[in-house]
Amino acid sequence: MAPVISSALASRIAFKLSRRMNLVFGAVIIVLLIAVALLSLVWTPLPPAKMQIIHKLQPPLAFGLLGTDQFGRDVLSMLMAGCWNSLSIAITAVAVGGTLGSIAGISAAAIRGPFEALLMRICDVIFALPPILSAMMLGAFLGPGRFTAITAIAVFMIPVFARVTLATSLQAWSRDYVMAARAIGNTRLTISLRHVLPNIISQIIVHGAIQLGLAILTEAGLSFLGLGLAPPAPSWGRMLADAQTYLALAPWLAILPGLAIALAVFGFNMLGDGLRDLLDPREVGA
Repeated sequence: MAPVISSALASRIAFKLSRRMNLVFGAVIIVLLIAVALLSLVWTPLPPAKMQIIHKLQPPLAFGLLGTDQFGRDVLSMLMAGCWNSLSIAITAVAVGGTLGSIAGISAAAIRGPFEALLMRICDVIFALPPILSAMMLGAFLGPGRFTAITAIAVFMIPVFARVTLATSLQAWSRDYVMAARAIGNTRLTISLRHVLPNIISQIIVHGAIQLGLAILTEAGLSFLGLGLAPPAPSWGRMLADAQTYLALAPWLAILPGLAIALAVFGFNMLGDGLRDLLDPREVGA
């Protein structure tokens, strides 16, 4: 019996450590990406937009660490600058969409009735329009650019956060401490701010970390279609689009930005999974 118990305990400890490693590994990746993005604001090996046609399509290490593109631009410099553009757009869009969606979800849980039903129908309408299609419609009026990408992603994020926040808020409203607060005469606004929000903020943070990975992927897709940042501002998605013509001649032009996008999405997903396990109340004291 003792060996069986020891084996089960060891398996449980190994499982918990693997969960914590998700958080550490994801955090390390994201911190490194943020460091690269911030560094690109003050230094890159060469100006990202500088063209040197004489050095075009040079492979890695032949000219620069990661070679050059079809215009002779330094690929490493473009990746660094693209890191800042991708992260800044994704973080801004998720922050705006997450804030508006969370406010809507918490308000719907407090008010209930027709407002909750109306919010859910609006969410259904927005979900029916993918962010790529929304960006195409916005681009027709606003033109491609940073604002169009941020708006398209943020609009899609609003119903995502609204539904998650509504579901968790409704659970909080059924708790004894909320019922006690209502019994002593606290208003719905006071209860939402003092009792509901503090108890669902961890779920919002976890969901935000996971949605950042989706936002990075969406921004890359928009740039790939020409709806993201306008040239010559570097973008991972547009680097992929430009590399299509040179896949056979210069495959690194597609591989490197593709790896950067995959790494960012992987890092945010790992971070979100780790935060979910860390902030899960069922894990406390386990």
